[in-house]
Amino acid sequence: MSELFDAIDALVASRSPLPPPAERKRLRQAHGLTLEEVATTLDVRRATVGAWESGRTEPRPPQREPYAHLLKQLARLYPSPTATEGGTPPATPAATAPPVIPAVVEVAPSAPVAAVAAPVQASPVPAPATPPPSPAAAPRPARGSRRPGTPRAAANSPAPAGSGVYAHGPLLVLDADDERQVTGYGTGGLLLDVPAGSLPSLVEWALSEARVGAEKLHASGKDGDPLLVLTAAACERYGLPVTLSDAERSAGRLPEGHQVIKLLERAGWKLTRRGLGPWARIYRPVTGGRRQCVQLCIPSWNALDDRAWGHAATLEPAELARVLGVYAHRVMTPVGSTAVSGLELMTALNPPTRASEPDSDGKRHSEHRPGSLGTQALDPAPCEAVDGHPVLAHLPRFHTRGPEERLFEEAYDWARDLTDAECMQSHLVGIDVNLAFGAAANGAVVGLDAPPEHVTGPVFDPAVPGSWLVDLSHVDLSRVKVAKQWRDLEGGLLPSPFTPTGVQPEGPAWYATPTVAYAVELGYDVTPLEAWLRPRSGRFLDGWYKRLRDAYVATMADLKVAEKLPPGEFLKAMDGYKGRDPELGIVVDAVKMTVKGGIGKLQEKARGGGWVPGQAWPALARPTWRPDIRAAVISRARVNMHRKMIALAAATGRYPVAVLSDCAVYTADGPSPLDVLPYDADGKTVPGSFRLGVSPGMVKHEGTQDVLWGVEVLEQLAAEGKVANLARYIKTGEVTARDTGE
Repeated sequence: MSELFDAIDALVASRSPLPPPAERKRLRQAHGLTLEEVATTLDVRRATVGAWESGRTEPRPPQREPYAHLLKQLARLYPSPTATEGGTPPATPAATAPPVIPAVVEVAPSAPVAAVAAPVQASPVPAPATPPPSPAAAPRPARGSRRPGTPRAAANSPAPAGSGVYAHGPLLVLDADDERQVTGYGTGGLLLDVPAGSLPSLVEWALSEARVGAEKLHASGKDGDPLLVLTAAACERYGLPVTLSDAERSAGRLPEGHQVIKLLERAGWKLTRRGLGPWARIYRPVTGGRRQCVQLCIPSWNALDDRAWGHAATLEPAELARVLGVYAHRVMTPVGSTAVSGLELMTALNPPTRASEPDSDGKRHSEHRPGSLGTQALDPAPCEAVDGHPVLAHLPRFHTRGPEERLFEEAYDWARDLTDAECMQSHLVGIDVNLAFGAAANGAVVGLDAPPEHVTGPVFDPAVPGSWLVDLSHVDLSRVKVAKQWRDLEGGLLPSPFTPTGVQPEGPAWYATPTVAYAVELGYDVTPLEAWLRPRSGRFLDGWYKRLRDAYVATMADLKVAEKLPPGEFLKAMDGYKGRDPELGIVVDAVKMTVKGGIGKLQEKARGGGWVPGQAWPALARPTWRPDIRAAVISRARVNMHRKMIALAAATGRYPVAVLSDCAVYTADGPSPLDVLPYDADGKTVPGSFRLGVSPGMVKHEGTQDVLWGVEVLEQLAAEGKVANLARYIKTGEVTARDTGE
């Protein structure tokens, strides 16, 4: 008889009443519990708890009773704001049964919590009276949940009228629960059921039913391919390893004989040369003018490098969808690392071809688009080529090129000892230029689609991009023109603007056009010996800069750091700004790395153990392999930095003690940048010098340390025979073991 009563108790427990899904999530969050903590306690997967909170599935025995008990305990601690005085109303049978989900797409975020989802109506959906919110402003749904009142979108639901072919946004983050049900998390809190049971069928679904992708960024460009981000659980669901083995990680891909790759091949899908790795492109050859391509991103394979994406790989799917979605809407759908995306963005905004006018038969053809880099890769001038390039194959094997043979346009890495007067001051203050390389790219005139022309004994023309062999050793930094006025300065306290090390050049060397133009600006004559010039030129990077600038400024505004703030208010707004929304903080860093990485990718070097100097490597086949453009941008960034330092020195007598790329360190009698930069009562500072603000080219506070700290670091590294650049450590004050050689 006791067994019968036990069976009855178990039957009752199997239907333990539960609050509605939205209330389950509220109670968990009110107590500060994570999905992981609840899942570990109940011995289920994190995705399973998320599914319970979204109403997608319901708990089953033996977890249902303890889960109901947990929620009951939490309800006593955190009564619902809408509950009656007698306590939280009991759950109705409708609340405990699995919900019936109509085939609809997401509704407006302002729908009330208690709203009941209605099926899609046949009548057209009227256009909203106000523009949709920015992707950053959209609510951040918890993993496995949706916004209150927002119904789940079924995989085969029709798109709302006027929503376009990419109604569900540029990407989906796919996650699987214990029952192997896959859910796609989109931008704006969208949820999609994913019916595909294999990777080939997933690719087919993404192209035919998912309505995922992005509109082209230029009329002559192409649409962005759908991006599918696979969580660890989704990898398991589709037969992929959660992590790569050491050999696979070294190769950067799965072996060609892997069963999933065989499935793709049997279904007629192809992989690009980089194979099935952290970022994979799966495609079929274009047929009938229709492009069929899907991008995969696998965070557990280190697709989201923490140097650019911070902790994005550890985010829950809905949060990761928000981060990548904001980036996709404001920059572009990621297609690889931020460096790869930065380079691809250049082509997306400035395509190499366009459709011609109709011919006699009424047909259009692909033709070169003026102002672009074209479709053919160009060999660099010998002075612009990196070591090992095929154009240098005639040089002896171990030949080392000096500045008279090679163009050395790199970012600053310069430092000096403190003067006695500087040692008497109390603080070292670092200021950092926002998006320095982006600001330098804006307005840069670069060579386009023609090879460089060699000229002997040219007359310098600042309007012609190229590389010039010229002697700038005669430029005296103790007497220069500042704003067209001759000024006397302490030349020994300033870095040379002509070398990355800040050391004065000793003879002829190769320079990009902006560097030589700056020597003329400082008031000195130049006489080039020879040059490699590119008369066919244009401002190729202007659109690229504007896109990234707008993305950066808009995201900073979402973090409450607006443009045109007074200096003091700007510094307050910057204090802890990433903590206001850590997910948007990730986007800010990704945008910055897109700028820096995109410029660096213009001179991608050979990688892999099989490469031999003098042999071409894959990057050389790209029209965007352009070390001359990279050199011009870095030259402009370094010159911009020096111009600001000279203007500040001429006005205040302050000189930098260290410069590292876009960061300069000054001594001051206080810890704030306002103790370095002179601002008057009207908020104006020295024209042409550093200005505090969020816009690219303006500066922010990088960090402050005591002068005594700086002296100790200098002495410590000097004792080891090293030159310390205080700008490298000013942010944290930590000198790593790598820097000390320990």
